[in-house]
Formats: sequence, C-alpha cells, structure tokens
Amino acid sequence: MERSGSIEEDCMTPKHRIPEVFQCPPPPKKKSQGEAKREPPKNGPIGKGQSGNQGLLKCYICSSNLQKIKVAHCFFTKSLAERKNIATSHLSSFPSMEMLFSFCFLLLLLGNAAGETRHYTFNIHYHNVTRLCHTRTILSVNRQFPGPRLVAREGDRVIVKVINHIANNVSMHWHGIRQLTTGWADGPSYITQCPIQTNQSYIYNFTITGQRGTLWWHAHISWLRTTIHGPIIILPKRNESYPFEKPHKEVTIMFGEWFNADPEAIISQALQTGAGPNVSDAYTINGFPGLLYNCSSKDTYKLKVKPGKTYLLRLINAALNDELFFSIANHTVTVVEGDAIYTKPFETDKLLITPGQTTNVLLKTKPEFPNASFLMAARPYFTGQGTFDNSTTVGILEYEHPSHHKSSKNLTLLQPTLPSINATGFVANFTGKFRSLASGKFPANVPKTVDKKFFFTVGLGTSPCPKNTTCQGPNNSSKFAASVNNVSFSLPSVAILQAYYFGQSNGVYTTDFPTQPLIPFNYTGTAPNNTNVINGTRTVVLPFNASVELVMQDTSILGAESHPLHLHGYNFFVVGQGFGNFDPNKDPSKFNLVDSMERNTASVPSGGWLAIRFFADNPGVWFMHCHLDVHTSWGLKMAWIVLDGPQPNQKLQPPPSDLPQC
Repeated sequence: MERSGSIEEDCMTPKHRIPEVFQCPPPPKKKSQGEAKREPPKNGPIGKGQSGNQGLLKCYICSSNLQKIKVAHCFFTKSLAERKNIATSHLSSFPSMEMLFSFCFLLLLLGNAAGETRHYTFNIHYHNVTRLCHTRTILSVNRQFPGPRLVAREGDRVIVKVINHIANNVSMHWHGIRQLTTGWADGPSYITQCPIQTNQSYIYNFTITGQRGTLWWHAHISWLRTTIHGPIIILPKRNESYPFEKPHKEVTIMFGEWFNADPEAIISQALQTGAGPNVSDAYTINGFPGLLYNCSSKDTYKLKVKPGKTYLLRLINAALNDELFFSIANHTVTVVEGDAIYTKPFETDKLLITPGQTTNVLLKTKPEFPNASFLMAARPYFTGQGTFDNSTTVGILEYEHPSHHKSSKNLTLLQPTLPSINATGFVANFTGKFRSLASGKFPANVPKTVDKKFFFTVGLGTSPCPKNTTCQGPNNSSKFAASVNNVSFSLPSVAILQAYYFGQSNGVYTTDFPTQPLIPFNYTGTAPNNTNVINGTRTVVLPFNASVELVMQDTSILGAESHPLHLHGYNFFVVGQGFGNFDPNKDPSKFNLVDSMERNTASVPSGGWLAIRFFADNPGVWFMHCHLDVHTSWGLKMAWIVLDGPQPNQKLQPPPSDLPQC
C-alpha cells in the first residue's frame, strides 16, 4: 500500500499527542556571545540519571539530530504492521544510517512495551455432546466443550468477535479482566450491554493492563455459561518470568457441571414454580465426568506426566452452582496464584475453589516411576438446606513408564481423601492461607484509610406467590428468592451502562441502594418472621478513586450458606473474615492491611462475614453478584456506578459503534 505525506502526518493526530513526560524542556535562554554551546549528553543516547524507555525517548525526542521524530511516541498505539509501513515509507527522513539505526532500535523498544493485538472469533453454535450415555444439544463456542483457550500477554490488546448462531440471546464476560475504562466490553447482559441477538455479532475490544495469570471467559446471561466457557491464559510480558520455578509444562483443568436436561429449561421452570432448580447429573474435569459415574469409564480426563518434573496446573471452577474440593491422591501441590494474582507460596494436599475462582498450583511429580496411577477428585462443599449434586468427578494422573510401552492397566489406582461435604473449618483455614506477595514488583496496595463504608447482608429470602396460585418454594404461598440488604435485584430491559452514559436513567435504575440493612436483626441467629424481599434495580454511586470498605454478612434465613461474591471490573483485597455477626467495634482491629489476598471472587463464609477493600479507580457500571447462578437468578446481585475521574484516561470511553441494541 502506498503512503504519502510525512511521518508527522502519519502520527501527529489528536489521538497521538505526546504525554507530558515525553515533552521536551523549554528552549534555553539565548546565550551571550562567547558562551559555550550546549553540549549533547556524553553518555550516549541515554543521559546520566536516565534509564529505560523514558530516558531514551526524552533524549531522542529532544535531540536536535532527530528534529521532528518526537512523533515516534505514536508507535505505542499503532500495530506492528503499521509501524513497519511508516518506518519504511520514510527512510529518506533520516540523514544518516546512525540515526536510522537509532530510530529502528527505538521502534523495537516501543513495540515490546506496547504489546500485541490478539484477534479471536467466537462462533456460538449448537453442538451435540454425549455424556453419561445421554446425548443432548448444548450451546458452545466453536463447537468446543469446554471452549477454546484465549491466550495473551500482559499489555496485549484483545479483540474477540462473537457471532451468535443460536436462538438464545447471548453475551460474553471476560471474568477477572479489569476492563479499565472499557466497561462496554465487560459483558453481563442488561448491565453493560444488551445481549447479542440471533444472527448478530459484537466485537469485544479490551487491553490487559497489569494482569498476568489464569482467568476465564463465559456467557453472562441466564444459565448459558453451563457449557459456554473457556480459559484465559495471560502470560507475563516478554522477557519477564514467573516469581516461582519455571514449570516443565502448563496444564489447564476446568471443573464444570453436566446436566442431562437443558439447563435453560431447568431454571425457567424453577423461576415459574418458585422451587429450587433440579441439580446437575455430574461434575466434570475438562468436560469429562470420570469413571465413578455410570457409563463414563471412557469419558475420563487423563493427565500424563513424567517423573521428577514440575507442572503448573491452572485450576478453574466453571461449575454452575457448587464450590468444589479438589485433591490428587498421594501428592501435595504448592499454591502460587489465585485469580491471576501471585501469592506467597504454600503447600497443601487439598484445595477449595469456588465458582468463578482460579488457582494456579505447582505439582512436583515423584522422582521415579511410582508403579501406580492416582485419582484427581473433586466434589462439592455445601452447608445449605436445599438439595445438591452429591457426587464426585475424577481424572487420572498417569506417570509415563520408563520403557514407554508398558501398559498402565494393571497399576494400582490410588484415591485421595477429600474433606467432608460441610467442612467449614477446613474452608476457613484454607482460604486464610492466601496472602499477596506484597513485594516491590508485585505490591499489595491495600487502602489504609476508607472514604466509603458499606455493610451488606447476603442471603436467601422469599417472595409471595402471585394471587390465586400456589408455589413450590419454602411453602406453597411463597417462592425462593435471594437478596443483598434485602433488595432482590431486577434486571432492566435495557443496559444500565447505556442508560447511565446517555443520561437516561429514568425508569431503568435508581441510585438509592441501601448502604446498610434497612431493618437490623440477629443475622446468624433466629431468622425474622417476615422473610420477604424487596424487588428493585437499585445501584450505589461512587466518586472516582474513592477508597471503599465493604463488609458482607451471611444470614441464616432459609439456612446459612457460603456465597462466592464476584465484583466485575475490579480486584479487591480480602482484609478480614470471621464467623457469627460482624462486630464493627472489635473486628476491624484484626484486618490485614499489609499482604491481604487480592481477588475478584471471594466467599462470604457460611454463617459469617467477609470484609474487602478496594479503590474505585475504574469508571463505569460494575455488576456484583453471587457466583452460584441459582442465587443470581433469585436476585443476589447489585451494581456499582463509578463516576469519571478528572483525567482523560480516567473517563469511561464512548460506546463502540456495534454495541448491541435491546
């Protein structure tokens, strides 16, 4: 493609204004005759006291030799192909080979700093899958179950075109991605966007800033995420390493749930009758139930390893409604990351992982062939009063035999010991071990002071049956419901973010979400007589960069339960947790404000409380909800509206042109 004009015309647009840090100092005052000329730096391209790209850029930008090449900064925002095109189109701009070499070196640095652009296409299709000797049509991305990996590096821009070929409306959430100023790409239907309708598409466009590790993507409307989900692997920047031993191999393990019936029909019927929904028929590891289930000996995931090696296991709980214990027989693992945040390493032979969470662990295999195979097992943690899928999914850890041809069929198959179903003590002890690295390179910027304090109850409740009907809830005159501060959130018919951005909130949402329970009671004691919830689309408004403390309190209404709460658009610090009712006079003195774990999803303990802190540094509308989807369907959700900051990079970007319409 031919180009015309100068390199300045290619680069110097309002979009590419040079940040202040790269501006040249004012010209020196005119020197009197006989005064020595200003000498160039004697240390080569980088002057004394300067280092890295910033010093290099300042020196080059302000060099009289390079004259107008200060526009090189624009290469931060251009693709690699565009940078090459510009550079090769303007070779004549450089009066010497030395300057051309310097400029090319500068481009190389800029290219490495800016990251790459990764393009993906997600086609939502119908897809026949057989599990438990039962074939049904599922919804999937690119006819894969689980869906394809999305791989990028920290600093990369990611562009995903999602095309909807099914009858259901759909939207996609990139779980744990901060989405700094790009809330339009976050994905929850009717919160940040209207869903993508049949035969329509939408391009999700976001940059991965300051994050590396394991996250995941999933559909974010109704229960479609049951089968529409997959991993996000964020590698460190080039030439950067993990803060732990380099693994021999990396393996993704996704836990899920399998329903023989259509999950959409299950939740639709439950919401109509007011009953608890039917539970899943199996749990899965990478889509396979495992040999403990009927008709599933061949549908068992196998992880083949070599003796004396270290493997990085990227664990993701994509199950719909269940927190899961996980263990590998006769092996311990070292936890090194949670929710794409590095942790202080700790060893364990059993883990808990809630829906929405990810955990990276190092598995060191035995030094020699062990003459056995080992089950990897997962089963639920549950303390509630309802029904649940009380079954176990397994995979097999197989060692590669030194002779490479001996069969493993006759090897002993060892089984792990998992905690009991309601092992709340183990759960509290395990989650309490997570600590941020809090190092110079990976600091824990916990808010030390607080601008805004909130106290939210989270739990179940009831809503009355329609007149002249009977229901199948806790009694025949009520339906199951769930709430935050007794407000059961109602999704609007248009996206809240769109209404907020265009100043059309009237009839869509209100900003009067209660900052504390309207009627205080003994939250973990005897439940009040009236358990009915209030319905509404209420939000909380936060000033930009406010420091926020939120205490979430479980209630005993219809049974104490653990609630894994996920906050979109943010990581938060888990500064405290405990059992019973939160004591605002005593409990804050025990908060960890030094190296508390940073997460995007954390469980409010069954019959207890969880305290988190975060800075409201990301403008937009951000969903917060229980990641047990049955509770989300019942209304245990709400939204935060974070106002714009004063700087251009602190403001919500305008909506994309292809934003779906309701």
